[in-house]
Amino acid sequence: MNKTVHRIYLSVLSLIVLLALTAILYKGYGYYKTSLEERFFHPDDVALKPSGILGHGMGILGSFMMIMGVLLYMARKRYRVFSRLGFLKHWLEFHIFLCTLGPILVLFHTSFKFGGIVAISFWSMVAVFLSGVIGRYIYIQIPRSIEGRELSLNEVRDLKGNIADTLTNSIQLDAESHRMIEDSIKVKTEIFHSNFVVRYFRKYADDLKALRKVKSVLKKNKVSKLQRNLVVDLVKNEISLNRRIERLVLMQNLFKYWHVAHLPFALVMLVIMVIHVAVTLVFGYRWIF
Repeated sequence: MNKTVHRIYLSVLSLIVLLALTAILYKGYGYYKTSLEERFFHPDDVALKPSGILGHGMGILGSFMMIMGVLLYMARKRYRVFSRLGFLKHWLEFHIFLCTLGPILVLFHTSFKFGGIVAISFWSMVAVFLSGVIGRYIYIQIPRSIEGRELSLNEVRDLKGNIADTLTNSIQLDAESHRMIEDSIKVKTEIFHSNFVVRYFRKYADDLKALRKVKSVLKKNKVSKLQRNLVVDLVKNEISLNRRIERLVLMQNLFKYWHVAHLPFALVMLVIMVIHVAVTLVFGYRWIF
C-alpha cells in the first residue's frame, strides 16, 4: 500500500465514522435530547430505545465491531500464520476504526441511559477508548519500521547519517565551521532535567538555536543554497533521531504500563458484555431474528 492509497484508506475509515455519527444524530437528535421520563411518548421511541429496531441493532453491530477489532488485531500480532497479511500498522489502524465506531454505536444503543452491571461495562468501554487514544500517542512516538515493527535502540542509531563525511566530501568549510556544525548535532547532556516537560522544551529551544547556528555558519562560508539546504536537512534529521533515541526507552516503559490499564478494562468490558447479551436473550429480546 503506497502513501496515496494509505491516505485514501485512512480517509475512507474516518469518513465512515463521521457519516455514521452524522446519520445517527440526524435521525435521533430530537429523541436523545428529550428527557428520560418523556421519551416513552416520543414517536421515535419504538425504533431508538435500547430494545428498538435501530437501538438494538446499533448495540449488536457496535459490540460485534469491538469484538472483531480486538480479535483481528490480536490474531495478526500474535500468530505467525497471519504475519504476511499486510503491515501491522494498517491492522492497528483498522483496529482503531472498529474500536471507535463500535463504542459510538453502543453509546447510542444505550440511549444515554444505563445502570447496574451494564454501567460497569459502559464505563470500562469509555476507559478502554480513552486509554486507546493515549496508547496511540505513545505508539507513534516509538520509532518503527515500514511494516510497523518496533525498532531497537541500535536500529535507531543506525539510521543516523554521517554529516562529517558529507561536509568533508561535498562542501569546503574551515576547521572551525566543521567543528561548530558537528557540535550542533551532539546530544547535550547539560540540558538534562528530571522533569520531562521542562527537559522537552529546553531541548526544543536548544535544537532551534543549533539550526540557526548551522545556517549562519553556512552563509558565512558562502555555501550555495542547494548545498546549504542539504546540510540543514541532514542536521534536522540528526536532531530528530536524537530526540527519538532520547524518547525511546521512556516510551517503551510507558507502553508496558499502558497495557496494565488498557487490557483489564477491555476484559471487564467484554465479560460484562457477554453477560448482558446472555441475559437479553434469556428475556426474549431477539431483535429481527
